[in-house]
Amino acid sequence: MSRARLTEDEITAGLEGLPDWSRDGDSLVRTAEAPDFPAGIRAVTAVAEAAESMDHHPDIDIRWRTLRFVLSTHSAGGLTALDLALAARIDAILRTESAR
Repeated sequence: MSRARLTEDEITAGLEGLPDWSRDGDSLVRTAEAPDFPAGIRAVTAVAEAAESMDHHPDIDIRWRTLRFVLSTHSAGGLTALDLALAARIDAILRTESAR
């Protein structure tokens, strides 16, 4: 997957399919509530595994049941296709954990 920086139009189009994410400068941000603390930790573990397989790692903040994810491709100086792809994987992981 390309680590080339996305254009503004590509970012806007990508965010259309990621309604729970917002843009904050050169980052994508999502906050989610887990059903309970163990579910939040399971979600973070699953995100860590996905991120490792993609060699693309988010910033993650855990506050009891509240999870905050921040994505950016620092080496590209902004957002890339990797950020959009990882955001979609995080969404899928959070849906799975919420359904348990």
